[in-house]
Amino acid sequence: QVQLVESGGGLVQAGGSLRLSCAAPGIIASIAVMGWFRQAPGKERELVATITSRGNTNYADSVKGRFTISRDNAKNTVYLQMSNLKPEDTAVYYCNADLRRIPSWGRDYWGQGTQVTVSS
Repeated sequence: QVQLVESGGGLVQAGGSLRLSCAAPGIIASIAVMGWFRQAPGKERELVATITSRGNTNYADSVKGRFTISRDNAKNTVYLQMSNLKPEDTAVYYCNADLRRIPSWGRDYWGQGTQVTVSS
């Protein structure tokens, strides 16, 4: 059973910062495209940021310049540093490990989600 364990969510005022962490099993953390998604009430889940095993990153336009995704392969952990948070960033944030393009895996995995609430 593959588990992605998220932490770091909470309540913060607008303009503040939070750092989310996602711990993954070693082999997955080293070969998967790791990502963060979020889902606000009444909305669909959306991509926030991804990072490949080589460190290439991709961000949603709404978070560019404010959020930074990174990975520490030694700790099998992916981070999402969120700065200058806005009320519209309020959502449940999910960690994702995408192994769909690797034939021996062919699927992706999700964490349980962590709540981020930004007050105005």
